[in-house]
Amino acid sequence: MMQQPSLVGSFVSHATDHPCDPALVWHGEETTYRELHRAAERERLRIARLAPDGDEPIGIPAAKSPSTIALVLACLLEGRRFLLLPAPVPEGGTSPAPAERAGIRHVLSPEDPGPDARERPAEPKPPRTTEPADVSFMFTTSGSTGRPKIVPLSTGAVDRFTTWAGERFGIRRGTTVLNYAPLTFDLCLLDIWATLKHGGRVVLVDPARATQPGHLLDLLSRHEVQLVQAVPMFYQLLVDATAQSGRRLDTVEHVVFTGDSLPARCLAELPRLFPGARLHNVYGCTETNDSFLHEVDGTEPPDGPVPIGRPLPGVHAVIVGADGAIVTGPGTGELHVATPFQTDGYLDRAQDAGRFATHHHDGETRRYFRSGDLVRRDEDGRVTLEGRNDHQVKVRGTRVNTHEVEQVLLDHPEVVEAAVVAVPDPVAGRLLRGLVRRAPDSRLNSLALRRHCAQRLPLTAVPSTLRIVDDPLPRTSTGKIDRAPVERACSPSQPTEGTAT
Repeated sequence: MMQQPSLVGSFVSHATDHPCDPALVWHGEETTYRELHRAAERERLRIARLAPDGDEPIGIPAAKSPSTIALVLACLLEGRRFLLLPAPVPEGGTSPAPAERAGIRHVLSPEDPGPDARERPAEPKPPRTTEPADVSFMFTTSGSTGRPKIVPLSTGAVDRFTTWAGERFGIRRGTTVLNYAPLTFDLCLLDIWATLKHGGRVVLVDPARATQPGHLLDLLSRHEVQLVQAVPMFYQLLVDATAQSGRRLDTVEHVVFTGDSLPARCLAELPRLFPGARLHNVYGCTETNDSFLHEVDGTEPPDGPVPIGRPLPGVHAVIVGADGAIVTGPGTGELHVATPFQTDGYLDRAQDAGRFATHHHDGETRRYFRSGDLVRRDEDGRVTLEGRNDHQVKVRGTRVNTHEVEQVLLDHPEVVEAAVVAVPDPVAGRLLRGLVRRAPDSRLNSLALRRHCAQRLPLTAVPSTLRIVDDPLPRTSTGKIDRAPVERACSPSQPTEGTAT
């Protein structure tokens, strides 16, 4: 594959050729490409002074701000590896556990140089030459399936991904993109880094206001956003907030949802909210970046999950059945993926065991990432998520997929959100418990919901406890259901109906 234009080189070129173009919007104020480049050059000097060893990784607490983005750009300019850390970082000199595992001695927060320094032009230097195999970004996985893993990405992988994303979604000079995800989340490779590579403008959502639909709608409308990528929770917030008013967001050209299953009810409302937008479901893992894409075209099953679609250009995927053999036609199994954008392995190579597999397929031998996701491929080649390997549990000796149970609950017209967990039981081995958020003004009760489940699921798959609440379900910073609070909320000591605590 031919070498792609570099992210940092393209950014510097745009800052040189179009210095007054807006690069970022934060709290209503714009930062131009010139200002962002100057800030990055100032931080670059500080990095060189504090950590002169060119191979030593830098830790960056990822508090969202233009200053933090400038610090990341400084690492890219200096050719330094860096790990984005959840913010805030504890004080007192103790590094977060991921930083310790990465061998990081310097955790740097952005430095405020004062008004005089901001006015002084920084002396720009060309970006340090790096090889495509050199590591730049390092992300951590969510830890939903165990201890978070550190995922290094090479500059080549990042450059290939940001080139693809810009071309696929038409990001160019002046394109306005909303960034909803935290900086530690790999979605930012599209939201922020592909946008800055192609000369666009990024509207940053303050995490402190990320669940305020009025604020989100104002950002989208006031800044005439053209591209939105977010988790389903974001879209559900907007749909709920505009259900009565009929408000529309006419400037949006591309709507991308990812990270979790989008309820069919929410999907049905998106054409009303974004009348001029193309709708995309993007699938990928932190380890591989985006790997499948489906553009919604109206042929999706009305009561089922949205397909993840087909592999991106250059992506190879196989479905591996329970017997370990590759499924060659329609069928179900675990999805294994090899992408041009993926990591070569975890920073701790001992964690690679069981997560990567080598397959000889289509005449070539490749190293694939084992996603842990169970998928179904139909006769037309489209792929749909069925759940995860770790969502397979046995209830009274019968195998049950908790993801499928959640989908049945979401099919009820008065259910907005649903989560199902399996808890140990001395008799049954495992029992299912469900936490459901009902629609506003709904009078849905657990008896009606159990009847709904019984008509669509085998008896062993009907949750033994169903708790109905009116408040949003607990979620992680990336918008996924937070399972630990769900288990506590589903405890038998809690009422079956009411408001979640």
